[in-house]
Amino acid sequence: MAGQQFQYDDSGNTFFYFLTSFVGLIVIPATYYLWPRDQNAEQLRLKSLRRVHGRCLWYRLRLMKSQQSIVPTLKKAALLFGWAVFLFLAYKVSKLDREYQEYNPYEVLNLDAGASVAEIKKQYRVLSLKHHPDKGGDEAMFMKLAKAYSALTNEESRKNWETYGNPDGPRVTSFGIALPAWIVDQKNSMLVLLVYGLAFMVILPVVVGTWWYRSIRYSGDQILINTTQLFMHFMYKTPTMNMKRLVMVLTAAFEFDPRSNKEAIIRPTDNIEVPQLIRELGNINVKKKEPPFCYPYSLKARVLLLTHLARMDVSENIEEDQRFVVKKGPALLQEMINVGCQLTMMATSRGGLRAPRLTSIENCMKLSQMVVQGLQEAKSPLLQLPHFEEEHLRYCISKKYKVRTLQDLVSLRDSDRRNMLRFLGDEKYDEVMAVLGSFPYINMETKLQVLDDEDSNNITAGSIVTVTVTLTRKRMSEMFEKEENAPLPTEEANTEEQGDAKNKTKVWQNKNKGAKKAAKSKKKKLTKKKPVTQQQAKGDKAKQANGNVAGNEVAASKEEEDDLSDKGSESDEAEGNKDSPSERDEESDKQSDTEMDEIAGDDEEEWEALQQSIQRRERALLETKSKVTHPVYSLYFPEEKQEWWWLYIADRKEQTLVSMPNHVCTLKDTEEVELKFPAPSKTGNYQYSVILRSDSFMGLDQVKPLKLEVHEAKAMLDNHPQWDIPETEEEEDDPEDSDGIEESEEDEEDND
Repeated sequence: MAGQQFQYDDSGNTFFYFLTSFVGLIVIPATYYLWPRDQNAEQLRLKSLRRVHGRCLWYRLRLMKSQQSIVPTLKKAALLFGWAVFLFLAYKVSKLDREYQEYNPYEVLNLDAGASVAEIKKQYRVLSLKHHPDKGGDEAMFMKLAKAYSALTNEESRKNWETYGNPDGPRVTSFGIALPAWIVDQKNSMLVLLVYGLAFMVILPVVVGTWWYRSIRYSGDQILINTTQLFMHFMYKTPTMNMKRLVMVLTAAFEFDPRSNKEAIIRPTDNIEVPQLIRELGNINVKKKEPPFCYPYSLKARVLLLTHLARMDVSENIEEDQRFVVKKGPALLQEMINVGCQLTMMATSRGGLRAPRLTSIENCMKLSQMVVQGLQEAKSPLLQLPHFEEEHLRYCISKKYKVRTLQDLVSLRDSDRRNMLRFLGDEKYDEVMAVLGSFPYINMETKLQVLDDEDSNNITAGSIVTVTVTLTRKRMSEMFEKEENAPLPTEEANTEEQGDAKNKTKVWQNKNKGAKKAAKSKKKKLTKKKPVTQQQAKGDKAKQANGNVAGNEVAASKEEEDDLSDKGSESDEAEGNKDSPSERDEESDKQSDTEMDEIAGDDEEEWEALQQSIQRRERALLETKSKVTHPVYSLYFPEEKQEWWWLYIADRKEQTLVSMPNHVCTLKDTEEVELKFPAPSKTGNYQYSVILRSDSFMGLDQVKPLKLEVHEAKAMLDNHPQWDIPETEEEEDDPEDSDGIEESEEDEEDND
């Protein structure tokens, strides 16, 4: 049996193969993932956004960063160096001589294959005289010649060479290790052990420990666990949190504490600049001694956030810190909303706990809009537009125009809008219109149903209600186009609009309002008339005596029409009575058939709708949508922000959440969201609200009423009809069984 032997690479040739493979495994994936993408594409994207977002702070910072950044250049240089090393090693490997070649004794003796024994002896004699050690030849070469001669002349050696490829018989199995021999040399053993110990006992534990210590301090959304606990404490302590208190809790987050976050900085100049900003802001509860609101980091973050909301100028030393605080704001507020939802769920499931009020959670959403836009709560949403200042608002809120919101501005005619914004030049006016046209306009449609139930439209007590909300995003510029394409009203319509300006519907308003008014008017017409009293009759006679002749004529004509219709109906009834009983039966059969077809059609439609909803859920679980939707226009936010929305159902009367807020981060064109909640345990009519709030824009929130009619749950049937077997069927089955038994007995007797 052949032995085994381990051989180290004394020449170092095998090590080059290992090194080439190792460098290739690093360089090829690194190039795919780390090579800087086409910067021209980013430049083109920024150029396309320039007309609308050119004045935004984040846009200007992005341009400066792209011009000053040398990171892409360093990445390219490092990757090119890696490729140069890889190509050099590959070239080195291609030039290495093959060490392990197949043994061929004819090549050793410089003979052709199939040479005769005489030729072999003659060639061996010549070469042995030349390479004999006694005559100054090469001893190793002489041994090879002797081995080759023996392999070709000795029968046993020749047989071993033909069988095993070696004249001496089976060779020892050798394993080559692609490491140089000096690594395992006894002289270098201490150095190798030191390197191994440093790598695996010091560096590796430090790297893993640092990563683990950092990961356990942060949540999945990269928020400090201590900050989450802080928010939970204060939201439970103060369920109803006003905006002033909310700002204090937000700026007390540990992300702004230098001891917990190295990005937060306390500067020596803070002792001079922060008190000066406090005096300019006014009352911000500086003397409040409740920790952590009284800590220096919390006070500084609060001052910087309030100066951002007031759009106050700060010095260059503290401007970078202000941008850091503002950038952290939306993520921290989202975490605060999540904490509020968790407390609400705990309060509803366990009971005895105080849940945050609806106003507290909605204030978090409002504060997120304020932080992104850099506006205070009481400010006009028109200040989100460029070139709008406080002194310009008086033109908008005048009695002639009464424009207080973005929707009011959109609903104006172009001529009126241009006249109102006459303080803007043509270029500035075009920029304002471009920005306003880029703002989102969301169309929200709701559908109420109970899934996985026989009657999906019947809501019973305790059932799981699913509200499917379809959100369709459009641009405000589309509203301009609709207004331009609409036909001009006539003079009569103009006079009616001037007479009743309050009833005028605007472009951005929901069209369902007109349908609701029509339904209400129909209901009023269908209501029963109250009995007329004597005084009312006298008053009517007096009105008729005062000359209401036209009304009498109209009433008389209506009475004549009613009489004619009554006569016609009586004649129809008389004709119907003349029909034979057989015709009546045929008509009833036809009606029953049509009713059954309608029921079957409704069942098929419900089944198809259920299958479609199941397929939509499966697709939603499998596909991952990008959170890059549309860039937000924000004049004072320091980084690019995407349009995201909150969608939830609330009970305004009880000031509670009915369904948890769904953070819609993938609304690019159309998005379908399902909101689920348990129906109330008591029967009756309930009035809820489906609310859509932006996390970036002020004044674009939508509220849609949701009426819920809860019925009693169906009683569980003890004996289901399908298990009731009629007595006649049992009697029919018995004789069959008895006959079968008699037949089997007769068969047994025959066999015997």
